[in-house]
Amino acid sequence: MGRKHLITAGMLLQGAAVALVAVGGTFPVRALAQVLPGAGTALVDPAPLAVAGDVAHPAWRARAVGVYRLWRDGGFAVGALLAGALADAYGLTAAIRAVAALTAAAGVVVAVRMDETVRDPSTARARVAGPRVGVRPG
Repeated sequence: MGRKHLITAGMLLQGAAVALVAVGGTFPVRALAQVLPGAGTALVDPAPLAVAGDVAHPAWRARAVGVYRLWRDGGFAVGALLAGALADAYGLTAAIRAVAALTAAAGVVVAVRMDETVRDPSTARARVAGPRVGVRPG
């Protein structure tokens, strides 16, 4: 199936779930809006870590995963602050809609921009392996 499709589907599912929070008024809709983000996260979360494993040389794979997690977790913190500012300025529903739109937009960006050609880890490492550990240049 490829990781691109898992990430795209998961982000779009998460965006739709957050949008349901904003528009859902009945209990079944709200219950569905609480279940769907888990399904979307289950699709999204393992894929970027697997991509890092595909493209990062074993000597710097832990650092690559650490940098990814730093930006991802930092995005959660900044996103929460911005959503709070939006909620204060425009109301809670507007903030929830903005989060839904941004999440869905991230899925669209992945669908358009992510390179699906990285399938064979040996060719991926050859393209982005960088300097070999313990080897002096020249």
